[in-house]
Amino acid sequence: MRVDTRPRIRNAGRPAEKSAPAFLQWVRSRRCILEKTGACSGKVRACHVDYAGDKGMGTKVSDRHSFPACDGHHDEQHRIGWRTFEAKYRIICLDLAAQFWRAWPGRLAWERKHD
Repeated sequence: MRVDTRPRIRNAGRPAEKSAPAFLQWVRSRRCILEKTGACSGKVRACHVDYAGDKGMGTKVSDRHSFPACDGHHDEQHRIGWRTFEAKYRIICLDLAAQFWRAWPGRLAWERKHD
């Protein structure tokens, strides 16, 4: 058996018009959206809503489609999928992500630069 020793190919990145690192940093400074459940664990992550519709072949969804979730809830979403996650917590993650994007203090400057 041959073993492939070549370096792993990285996942596709985000082009500049989809990348908003300052927004992700701001999202990670918020509290988990499910904090009131009392079941939060770990650090807060920026959870990207993959079904947002602006990802394509070899590209990832825009950073603007993100919301804060603790490690535990972020892992749970990956484990059970979007539909089940949203039904369980009675939330619509794409709407939550849009609310965080609108609330971000750097949004207007970012949009002027990338439009």
